[in-house]
Amino acid sequence: MTAYSGTTVEQFERSVASLTTQTRPAEEVLVVVDGPVPPELAAAVDAAAAAHPSVRVERLPENVGSGIASARGLELASGDLLARHDSDDISLPNRFERQLDHLRENDLDLVGSSVLEFRGTPDHVVGLRAVPTSHEAIVRRLRINNPINNPTVVLRRDLALAAGGYSDLRYMQDYDLFARMLAAGARAGNLVEPLVLFDAGESMIARRGGWRMLRYEWDLQQRLRRAGVIGSPRMARNLVVRGAFRIIPVRLLGPVYSALFRRPHESG
Repeated sequence: MTAYSGTTVEQFERSVASLTTQTRPAEEVLVVVDGPVPPELAAAVDAAAAAHPSVRVERLPENVGSGIASARGLELASGDLLARHDSDDISLPNRFERQLDHLRENDLDLVGSSVLEFRGTPDHVVGLRAVPTSHEAIVRRLRINNPINNPTVVLRRDLALAAGGYSDLRYMQDYDLFARMLAAGARAGNLVEPLVLFDAGESMIARRGGWRMLRYEWDLQQRLRRAGVIGSPRMARNLVVRGAFRIIPVRLLGPVYSALFRRPHESG
């Protein structure tokens, strides 16, 4: 997991707690601190490492962004299977157990799940972000949108490294990596059940829009084409459709995002 100056102590502590109380605990929890952070967050990171033998910390001297920070974590992680986690999200207690069983029983290389999106506090769930479940459906979705929720993924580290690891592509480095892995022959699956609580606050929505995102979209679509995932006609359609979403007024981003990606969720 990566943490940066924008991560709050409360977010970090509840995120780490969700990892250290799993029914199938991780052998290692690698926290990559992306550049300087406030003293109170630095203290919380130190306290987590002191309290939990599984927690290991890597501090980067400068903020390099999630892509490069994730790449560093991928390089340093010691396990054969690696789970990605965001420092403001919460893994449900049986996440690792369910995903490891699914990966091994179905001979998969990447496994994700649906997520429950919340706003403000984890008990304020605003919807469900579902994903395609079969490998074939995931490959079809890959051509138009990311078919795996990044903070839910468990993957084979050697295959991720062989595909080139995370790139310096802000906000969409996970999509890029998954596309390269699948293009190289990796097999993927998603669990229908939500296994992660995803912080979908206003800042998350705002990050998905703006003119700067058009450049990142252009980079992503070129990478998808080079990987053989899409051709030029699909790239052009994606740039029109996805580009239009990026530049709609900020006040409309939330409603449009909800209509496209979020489903109602009934607890219990």
